[in-house]
Order: sequence, then C-alpha cells, then structure tokens
Amino acid sequence: MLGLGVIRKWGEFVKFSHTIFALPFALAAMVVAARPNRGWPGWEKFLLIIGAMVTARTCAMAFNRIVDRRFDALNPRTAARHLPKGEISLASAWALCILSAVGFLVITWFINRICFYLAPIALFIVCFYSLTKRFTDFTHIYLGIALAIAPIGAWLAVTGSLAPQPLLMAFAVVCWLVGFDIIYALQDYEFDRSHGLHSLVVRWGPKNALQFAFLSHLIMWGTLAIFGLLCRFRLAYFVGLLIILVSLLLEHWLARRRGLKWINAAFFRLNALISAVFVTAVAAEVAFPGFRIIR
Repeated sequence: MLGLGVIRKWGEFVKFSHTIFALPFALAAMVVAARPNRGWPGWEKFLLIIGAMVTARTCAMAFNRIVDRRFDALNPRTAARHLPKGEISLASAWALCILSAVGFLVITWFINRICFYLAPIALFIVCFYSLTKRFTDFTHIYLGIALAIAPIGAWLAVTGSLAPQPLLMAFAVVCWLVGFDIIYALQDYEFDRSHGLHSLVVRWGPKNALQFAFLSHLIMWGTLAIFGLLCRFRLAYFVGLLIILVSLLLEHWLARRRGLKWINAAFFRLNALISAVFVTAVAAEVAFPGFRIIR
C-alpha cells in the first residue's frame, strides 16, 4: 500500500492522468503511419513511442511545477500542490525532471536516428512553455506547439520522414489546445492580472478570449475534417467528428453558462473524450479499410 501511495503521489505531481490529451493524437499518427500494416508498427515501436511520450511529458510537467512553485504557493487554486506544501522536495522534483529527460533521450536513440537528433529540441520546446506566461500573452500557442510535437514525433518514429498528415494533425492539436487552455485560464484571470502573468484572458478579457477560443476550436474541427478527407476516411471517422463537434460545443456552453466551477469538467472530461474518440475513429478506419459509405 505504501508503494501505491508513492506512485499515486508522483502521478498526481505530474498530472499523469492528463497524458490522455496528447497521447491519443500520437497513437493516431502512429496508426496512420503504419497503415500498410493495418495500423500496427509492432510491439517494440509501439512501446518505444509510449515510453517517449511518458518521459517527455513527465520531464515537462516536473519542470513546470519547479519553475511555477512560487506562483503556485500564492495562488489559492494551486497552493495545495506538492511543492508548495512540502510533500515533495525540490531536489526530488529536479531528479525526476532530469531522469525523465535522460530516459527520453535514451528511448529516442532506440527508435531511430532522426528522433534522437530532434529529441533535445523537443525537450526544449515542451519545457520552455512553462516560462512563456512571464513574457507573452500567447502562452497558449506555445503550449499547443508543445503538445503538437506528439503526432509529429510518432509519425517520425514509424516512417523516419514527414508527410502532410502529421502536420495537419499537429496544427489541429495547436488550435484545440489554444481553445481549451484559454477556457482553463479563466480560473486564474484575477490572480494572473494582479501578479503580472500573461495570457490571452488577461490581454483581451474573458469574453473576448472565449470568442477566440471558440474560433480556434472551429478551425481545429475543420482541420480534422480536411485530415480525414486527405486520408480518405469515411463513416467511422466522420461519426467521430460529429461527436467531437458536439463535445466542443458543450465545452463552450459550460464555460459560458455554468461558470468557473464547471471548467474542470469541461477541461478534463470533454477533452479526454475528444482525444479518445479521435484515436478510436482513426484506428477503426485504418484497421477496417473496407468499411466505407462509398465503395
């Protein structure tokens, strides 16, 4: 039980449950890249992709908690996090961050050379986001780029080269992230404004920022539709897109009509559903290519 408690504590420290946002898009890219083999790249490549995702994200989240610890201690919403409360030491957090970075580099070495050569750049991007709120209102876009690395990296892991499909998926991830991160940032509007932290919510105000978030989500949905047409997907994929559209509309309705107490539900549950539906629809299309509306 003690071991499970330690694992749970560290999982909560890096918000391991939030892996469900980026990981499905990486898996979707993997499936499409491995389309000649019905979407399966083999156990070795699959486990290496999962390992790379987990270690890169753990490194980035540990770094985020470290550099934000002083602001977290001042913000009532985040004051109960592990570093401000002293439940995890700063040295332990740095150890996790560094070990995760090393683990990521080692894993990419075993994937292929291009992934290994690009790995330091990827680590810089995913960690740099944590500093952007100190100097730019467009911090949400930086976070979107950090998550958008996932489908590109998975595609490179399988094929060793780029193509339009992962780039479209990456752009959709950026737009998706910008939209729901703006909604999430509504919770800290007053705190960020009074402590000199930047976001589009602070720059434009909640109402205008929400309008931009809605536009971003519409662009994201349109990009996913283009991605599906490029891949020649049919029934399963576009049913999935319909579910995603309803989820996006519900998310914005909750953010506008139900207030801040509903934001966590809109942020986690609906966006987890969106990513899960997307990877499921893509996997269904690739695994069962004969199932079409039009033959």
